[in-house]
Amino acid sequence: MDIIKAINLCSICANHLPLPPRPILQFSPLAKILIIGQAPGIKAHESHKAWHDASGKRLREWLKLDEKQFYTPSILSIVPMGFCYPGKAKSGDLPPRPECAPKWHGELLKTSKPKLVILIGKHAQDYYLTDNRKLTERLQNWGDYQPKYMVLPHPSPRNNIWLKKNAWFEKTVLPQMQQVLASHL
Repeated sequence: MDIIKAINLCSICANHLPLPPRPILQFSPLAKILIIGQAPGIKAHESHKAWHDASGKRLREWLKLDEKQFYTPSILSIVPMGFCYPGKAKSGDLPPRPECAPKWHGELLKTSKPKLVILIGKHAQDYYLTDNRKLTERLQNWGDYQPKYMVLPHPSPRNNIWLKKNAWFEKTVLPQMQQVLASHL
């Protein structure tokens, strides 16, 4: 059974989910860019399409990709830390289920050699990076992770306060990141 079919049939954390498992990913071994984010939100779960919400709209704006480019697997793979909607927390969604990444990421990424991996948010960054930096410090020093990784905050509207406090990110860092990204397309 190929890895994508196996992931789509996965129910390892079904007992911990508020809804039946519905793994969401977009993957091609040919993609030059790989996005690793948290887990699908409820709108993505309902549409069965990754980043199909306000966060996805902002992410596409940040990456300067239109919907067609973003949802073309040969251009961009999307592999969340948790493949299924984890449920609601007091503020936002619950963290991704911890079973998914250890179970599937290694095997999946063996078949792919992206030129750039974009790690979105704390969960993806903490899993893949070996430093002990906080998110803001990682973004201030984003070049330290080049050429393999690019780090981004989560584009959720819930992060508007952080974006206002850290206006340097969208004014200074994001344009530099966009240039790096464009060189990989």
